Amino acid sequence: MLFFASQNFFYPSGVLLMIEQKKQLEDAVNEALTIAKQLGVDQAEVALGKTSGISVNTRLGEVENIEFNNDGAMGISVYVNQCKGSASTADLSSEAIESTVKAAVDIAKYTCKDSFAGLLDKSCLEDNPLDLDLYHPSKHSTEELLAIAKECEDIALASDPRIVNSDGAEVNSHSSIKVYGNTHGFLHSYASSRHSLSCMLIGQKDDEMQRDYSYTSARDMDDLFTAKWVADDAVKRTVRRLGATKIKTQQVPVIFAPEVACSLFGHLVGAISGTSLYKKSSFLLDSLDTQIFPDWMEISEKPHLRKGLASSPYDQEGGKTIARNIIENGVLQTYLLTGYAARKLNMHSTGHTGGIHNWFVKTGGLDLAGLFKEMGTGLFVTELMGQGVNMVTGDYSRGASGFWIENGVIAYPVHEITIAGNLKEMFMDIAAIADDIDPRSSLKTGSILIKKMKIAGE
Repeated sequence: MLFFASQNFFYPSGVLLMIEQKKQLEDAVNEALTIAKQLGVDQAEVALGKTSGISVNTRLGEVENIEFNNDGAMGISVYVNQCKGSASTADLSSEAIESTVKAAVDIAKYTCKDSFAGLLDKSCLEDNPLDLDLYHPSKHSTEELLAIAKECEDIALASDPRIVNSDGAEVNSHSSIKVYGNTHGFLHSYASSRHSLSCMLIGQKDDEMQRDYSYTSARDMDDLFTAKWVADDAVKRTVRRLGATKIKTQQVPVIFAPEVACSLFGHLVGAISGTSLYKKSSFLLDSLDTQIFPDWMEISEKPHLRKGLASSPYDQEGGKTIARNIIENGVLQTYLLTGYAARKLNMHSTGHTGGIHNWFVKTGGLDLAGLFKEMGTGLFVTELMGQGVNMVTGDYSRGASGFWIENGVIAYPVHEITIAGNLKEMFMDIAAIADDIDPRSSLKTGSILIKKMKIAGE
């Protein structure tokens, strides 16, 4: 179990080091809060994060990059007569902490009064954070990580003659500690880890070349998919793109593969987030307790899954994270509110400062092949490009590539097309969701069939 530093050596291994570091960081946060109180602020909050790890990259059998990092910073916000001042420092010496707190207080003198500014209400704070088993530091040496990357790339390059080049294989292994404290008496921390393996390949058929990749990610290195799985998946994804063609402009059913279906629900997250709502810049304004999906649709959130990629014992302002239904019977059950947004909207915080926590989209009884048969003829989208989404109106237009489906089976790959619609209509037009959930994502969904969308091609 290793922590890596930016220098050319390893820190001592073990959980004991993590415990020692947590104590040091908590002491630094407590010191900042004490100084803030002494300076007479009304409220103060301090967030401190520290990340250590390694990234290794191989390409065509050679070591291309080894990067160690040991980064961290403290952010301090103070509130004086509802005027907010913020400052940060990467230096955790007593002198630096004191000067940073003073800088935040000075800045507050020049900011405008905001009646909604301040800490999360004390009743909303998590007073008993759970241990969610998020910390599993790597047991591997640099040489072993390089061997994993090289193995993955070697398998991929040897498996199909159409794979003619590689953009490399990469292994990342990082551990982090997050500490948050405020003048309501909240001061907690937790450690976490994240590891990944990815491989990107280039395939060729005649004069055509295509690129694609695969990856695996987990809290625990032992939970990663094997190097062979990543290599085989990257090869499959790359070679199946060869021979891609354009299709005619038309309106047809569209299936979004799980890796791109996540982005649709990402737009839902943005639309029901407090900032978009109080700024009135969302296509889902005033949609609470209204139907926005078919009546069979359900989306649940489970923030306390052990080893979950988006699990968190509390949000970034100490708020309770709670298992809840986001969509039930197609009806929007909740907005996603920070403390500030909740006050602006005269509502309560939902524990979403910093993002969502492990979403699960209800699937039906179909596998992907069954979903193809359900659609009959249409477009299967496996990649999206561009940012053509208007979050105020819901208008949706993005570049895409994937496969043309005829009579329920893949006919040929397609590219250089644009798909368009409106997110409100697209949500209501979801006809089915397959059970081919991508386990690598913190937003778990299967492939999604939408009844019809416009396709701009030739």
